[in-house]
Amino acid sequence: MDDTDALMSIGAFARRVGLAPSALRFYDDCGVLRPATVDGATGYRYYTPDQEPRALLVRRLRQAGIPLTDASAVLDGSREEARTVLEEHARRARETAASARSAIGEILRELHGGEHRTTARIGGAELAGAVRQVAPAAASGPGREEFPALGCVLIELDHQEVRLVATDRYRLALRALRPSSFEGDPCRVLTGVPELREAASWAMRLPELVVEADRQGVRLLGDRTVHALSPVEDTFPDYRLILDDLPTPGHRIIADRAALRTAVAEAGHDGPLTLRTEGERLIRVSCGTVTSRVAALCTGPPLRIAFDPGVLLPALDAGVGPDVLLEISSPVRPVVVRSADQGSFTTLVMPVADPSADR
Repeated sequence: MDDTDALMSIGAFARRVGLAPSALRFYDDCGVLRPATVDGATGYRYYTPDQEPRALLVRRLRQAGIPLTDASAVLDGSREEARTVLEEHARRARETAASARSAIGEILRELHGGEHRTTARIGGAELAGAVRQVAPAAASGPGREEFPALGCVLIELDHQEVRLVATDRYRLALRALRPSSFEGDPCRVLTGVPELREAASWAMRLPELVVEADRQGVRLLGDRTVHALSPVEDTFPDYRLILDDLPTPGHRIIADRAALRTAVAEAGHDGPLTLRTEGERLIRVSCGTVTSRVAALCTGPPLRIAFDPGVLLPALDAGVGPDVLLEISSPVRPVVVRSADQGSFTTLVMPVADPSADR
């Protein structure tokens, strides 16, 4: 069969790959997707079937909003170059989406003028447990005085979840609750820790309650009682950017939570403690003198990382179940502390400089 039998006109090729003929002309002019041949007399462009995979990839890259300057690295660069470009674009897209979501939420709340109410129905014991886990991560003392928003708990309500979030910059705690019903638009309210803890003590004995939120604050309704939580007018950090920016962990440590907690508590609070992995053992070194060994399952290369015991200990206390999982990307990036028995609760703990690294 003559090679010209396999040639397709620009219109036929456009229909085959889902691109407009005008787009194919543009990609030709940019050098991204050249036709197989161009008729010298008519200027008509012709394509071959083996160009289809590249055309489909171009279409997918453009649908993802990737500029042609970056798309060329994916099309013609190495796998490593392509991976770098795509991961960087995904990061920018997440940041843009988070900023847009926050801005739109603020505008919607202003449009409603404080009259609109959002309600979600959740379990009372679940809310009390969430407050117990999250509230200790809020800032206290000088940190709260310098940044009042960090001394609060953020309550977010949307159709899928009711989230409680707190951070003091060294630890971040997030608990997500699944509402049995939801009405209204997504909203977020900052509230103080003492009154939230007081409300949690009341909510603990209720099988179910209603969380009602508007610009006047949050109210918990149940058992013919209303607990009002006053709003705090301040800006809470965009915790989603922190979570989305977490790299893939290169180390995972699974240990008995009580045993690890005991080892950390025995270290005291005189200075940083160092965790060092060796095979399937987790070794804790405190100030280079006292050493405790805790059985653990460790994946990844040998690791040495230091923590402030006063930050790590509350994170372990807030967990649920017998096991704790530490996901670590590097000794200087936030460490994710999870529980196998409760995927709805996540804590991030910041490491500190290892004082024994040079010994």
